[in-house]
Formats: sequence, C-alpha cells, structure tokens
Amino acid sequence: MPDYKRHLVTAALPYANGPVHIGHLAGVYVPADIYTRYLRQNGKDVLFICGSDEHGVPITLKAKTEGITPQDVVDRYHAINKAAFADFGISFDIYHRTSAPIHHQTASAFFRKLYDDGEFLEKTTEQFFDEANQQFLADRYITGTCPHCGNEKAYGDQCEKCGTSLSPMELINPKSMLSGNAPILKETKHWFLPLDKHEPWLKKWILEDHTEWRSNVYGQCKSWLDQGLQARAVSRDLDWGVPVPVEGAEGKVLYVWFDAPIGYISATRELTPDWEKYWKSEDSRMVHFIGKDNIVFHCIIFPAMLKAHGEYILPDNVPANEFLNLEGEKISTSRNWAVWLHEYLEEFPGKQDVLRYVLTANAPEAKDNDFTWKDFQTRNNNELVAVLGNFVNRTLVLTQKYFDGKCPDLNELADYDKTTLGEITAIKTRVEQSLESFRIREALNEAMSLARLGNKYLAETEPWKLFPTDPARVATILHVSLQITANLTLLLDSFLPFTMKQLRSFLNIPEMPWSTIGSVNMIPSGHQLEKPELLFEKIEDFQVDFQVKKLLETKKLNEAKAAGIAPSKSAVSYDDFSAMDIRIATVLEAEKVPKTQKLMKLKVDTGMDIRTVVSGIAEHFEAKDLIGKQVTLLANLEPRMIKGIESKGMILLAEDNSGKLIFVTPEEAMPNGSVVK
Repeated sequence: MPDYKRHLVTAALPYANGPVHIGHLAGVYVPADIYTRYLRQNGKDVLFICGSDEHGVPITLKAKTEGITPQDVVDRYHAINKAAFADFGISFDIYHRTSAPIHHQTASAFFRKLYDDGEFLEKTTEQFFDEANQQFLADRYITGTCPHCGNEKAYGDQCEKCGTSLSPMELINPKSMLSGNAPILKETKHWFLPLDKHEPWLKKWILEDHTEWRSNVYGQCKSWLDQGLQARAVSRDLDWGVPVPVEGAEGKVLYVWFDAPIGYISATRELTPDWEKYWKSEDSRMVHFIGKDNIVFHCIIFPAMLKAHGEYILPDNVPANEFLNLEGEKISTSRNWAVWLHEYLEEFPGKQDVLRYVLTANAPEAKDNDFTWKDFQTRNNNELVAVLGNFVNRTLVLTQKYFDGKCPDLNELADYDKTTLGEITAIKTRVEQSLESFRIREALNEAMSLARLGNKYLAETEPWKLFPTDPARVATILHVSLQITANLTLLLDSFLPFTMKQLRSFLNIPEMPWSTIGSVNMIPSGHQLEKPELLFEKIEDFQVDFQVKKLLETKKLNEAKAAGIAPSKSAVSYDDFSAMDIRIATVLEAEKVPKTQKLMKLKVDTGMDIRTVVSGIAEHFEAKDLIGKQVTLLANLEPRMIKGIESKGMILLAEDNSGKLIFVTPEEAMPNGSVVK
C-alpha cells in the first residue's frame, strides 16, 4: 500500500426516497466497509464518509405521491437507513444528510467559487413547461412513449422497460405528471459546467495515469472521453434543493449531480475541524466506492468540479461494482422487488454477518450477479456452518474436553505442523494483495482458506483418536489449532465483524493489529478460554421458503398493477365489516347537481325510508336511465353535506382499469331493504 498519511473513503450517498436494499449493500456499502475496517486494522488514519442524498426529483415525486412534503420524505428514510446501516455494522464515521445547513453552506460556497472564477457557461435553452401548474418540468416529471420499445410509461430520462437513457425531447406524446397535459417549450436560463474544457487533462489523468482502475470503470470513462465531453447543466428549475446563490436565479436549485458529491465535503466538515487535511493535502488518498451507474459522475464530472475549484485532491481510485439481481430479475424499488435491509435485520436477528458474507462471496465486481435465497442458505450451511463454524467449534470443544478449556502446551512440532503454521503468513499476504487491489470477493475467499486449512489439519491429525495414547501430541495439535483460530479473528474481522468479536470473547483475547497475523503465540500456553457456543446455525428450508413466497406475492401484485387492478387495502376485522349496513334500494328520481361535472342527486327507496344520496357518477350515466334501477347502498354511512345537499349513504359501483363504472346490482329483483351479507 502506498504510504499516505490519511485515507478518505467515501460511499455513494443513497437517495432518501426509500429503504436500503441488498443491491446497494453488495454494490457499495459492504465492500467499502470491509476496506475501511482493513485500513483501521493497519493503524491508518482513515475517515469513512457517507450520508443521505436528500435532494432531486425522486424525493419530490415520492412526496407528491404520498401527499406529504419532501422534508417529511427525507426525514423518514434518513432515520430508517441510518439505523439499518448501524445495526448491520457499516462503520461510517459520519452519516450525513444533504438537507443539513452545513451542506447548503458548503455547496453554495463551492458553486460561488466556480461562478466567480468564470468556470460556468450561462445559457438560455428551451425546456418543457406545465402551463396549468406554471412550472418547468424536470425529466422525471415527464412521461411518454419510448421511441425504442414503445413503452407508454417511459420517463423523460429513462425507459425502465428497455433500460435506454432518454431525453424529454425524445419521448413520443410527452405529458406532464403534474397535470396530465401536454407540456409546452419555454425558455429558461441555467449555468453549465463546460466539461469539454477539462477533456485534455481528464484524458491523461484517467487513460494514462490510472490504467490500474477496474476495467468497467476505465472502459466507461474511455467511452465518454472518446465521444467528446459536452457542457452539462449545474442548475435546474425546482423548488427543492440548494438554491443557486446568484442574482436572477430565483426558483432554481443546484442540479443534484452537482450538489450530491459535495455532500462528501460537507460531511467531513461536520465531522472534524481538520477536514481540510483530508481534502486538500497531497499526502491524503481519496477512494470512492460506488455502483456502476455513478462511474461518470465520480470519475469525470466530480473531478472536473474539484479541478475547477483548484483546492482539492482528486480520487486515487473509484472501485465501482456492477449490479446485483434478485432471483433472476433486476432489483426495483418501485416494484418492491428487493430484499430490504431493515426487514432482513428484523427477520434474521443476529445474522448480519451471514448476509455480509453472502453478498461479498457473490459480489458483482466484474459482472452483474444474482442473489437467490437458495444460495444464501447454501453458503451459510455449507461454508459458514460446515467450514468456519465447524473448525472453530471442534477446536474449542476439544480443548474444553481434554484440557479444561486452557490452551495446552506446544510440544515438539512435526513437519506438518510447521507447514500449516507457515501457511498463515502466505494467506495474509494474498488477502492484503486482494484488498489493496479492491478485489474484495477474492480477499474473502483467501481469508476463508485459513478455515479450510484448519479443518484439513484437524481431519488429518485426528486428535480425538490420539488422546488415549499420545496426549502430548494432541496438546500440540490443539495449540496449533488455537493459533489458527486466533489468526482467523484478524483475517476475517473486516468481513464478519460481529462473529469475530464473539469469537474473541470465546478465546478471551483482545483486538489485535493486522501486523499480528502470522504469530504462532497469540494465545499462550495455559491461557484460559471461555465456554464456547456455536458461531453459526443452519438456515432451514422453511426460512428461505417464506422469503421466496414473499417475493412471489410481490410478483403477483406487480402483475395485477400492470393489468390495472388496484392493490388490496389493509385488513379489517370481522366486527368492522359486520358494522356496515349494505342494502338493496331502488332509484326513484335522478338529476345532475347544477354547476358540477360529476355529481348526481338520487332519491332512493331503501325499504326503510326514502332518502337522498349524492354520487359522483354524472359523467358515466344519464339521469333518465337510472329511474327504477336497483342499486346496492351503504345505508349507515354518516350523512355528509355535498354542495349544500345532505347525502345519506353511498351507492356501490365497480370500476375497471379503464375507469368505466358498473352498478353492483342483484341478478334478480329483490325487495327494497334486502340486506347484503
């Protein structure tokens, strides 16, 4: 590892418009946490920075859908995700948020520095505008038909059906999500970062100076650079975000791609008064952990911003992972096709390390990979339980049985003992090489090879057979096995932090630095161990069957939604249902309510009385066609005043996915007042 005084590790800021799922964990947060923990084991000065990205259109869309404010949305999901990350053992030094005042100050000052230095272009362009709402429309506020696959629900920035990136101008028959109307084009002024100005130094910096970057990162950057960089807007018309801090920019905020990475800086400022040492000193190293969808922002755009500012270091590496799919399908927040972290923690208490292990062992480093619950079960049972757990348990149980839980003496070493102990240092070297090259998946496999070595050692020496005739030899075997176990607590600590802490408690040893690995006297002879327990337990079929069933139910709901079928409402008790008095009634009179489009005034005979009911059906039925019609009536609904008319009840109708209404009526004529059960 190069000799840097400080290490600044950042993990991509998750949008605070939903919970964190396993795709986020596998792509960014688990590998970043493993690498950071490894640096700390080596005694490095390291800061691990993350936080919620709380601006941008996804936040405002979520707020609009739920009828709440953007601040309500980000407050909810920031709290959920911050707690879930902590419970899962992601060891951020700070989990920041971009709605914080210090971030607004930092982002504003950053923009202003570039603005004052003449680093921006000011352009007036035409953008879609919703006349009914008097608002410019961000890409995600525009829907239309995808020109590539014909999907009629494509967004202005992407078609989620075929995955193609789009611009609003490419959509066929674009419509505003705010009003449903066709938007018009209207001129608006914005500021642009001229990336083409930075293209020469970016080409050298990436294509010549950082050939060690992962092939997916290097390749995507090269593709962008080969096509030629274009100026990119740093502001947009929106009322949620960091206001553009210049005159004449009312109603404009910093574009989220410009605003969000500055969140790394503002988070560090909030964390420590020494923040500039990490951001502005050449003896500090910055590493960004991201998903592949953020490569261009972190490798081209953010470095261009930092270079234009002139005071900041540039990232030394940007290890970006590919995507993790779930049971053969792309993870989708909108379709609820995901394994949510906060739900996993509730349903698998105490099994944080199982998920950390599976996501790392199957990490999508070079290509998209697939998470399945069956693989989750298999890796737990066949690797954690049968390899790591089995070796540790046999070692500790045999030590308890034969030597009262005390580390036995190390007697004469056989060649096999020496070879086995010597392999520890070789494994350590391979783990280091893998971690420092950001091959996290490979590093885990190498670390686990020590557990496999330990199992092989016990299986071939068979101390349980030797003890009656050669207890001195058994003492040496278990002494060696305990040294292997102690070394495992270091090699696997960054991967399985909860389990290794528990194992250290069984061994009754403290945390030790990484440099200790390879020592053959980490546990001295006579050292008293604590009574051991199983490190892992098997995951049973019914546990994964339950998770698969949950996903299948989600799939059925998605299919129903696609077919236009409304989702079911929350369950009600039988008492709640039986409290509803539903009767057959006959319409005696009908007339449209004046000065309204939808309302119809009905006089109905319920068999108990003649009453008035106001119903929103005037756009679907003619008044004359309703006279004499039998209908189903919720008769004990509390009376309401509607347009000055007291309405006593509700007519029940069915609605199909096209919006057509159909009366719920008996097949045969029934006496008025008949009870519907």
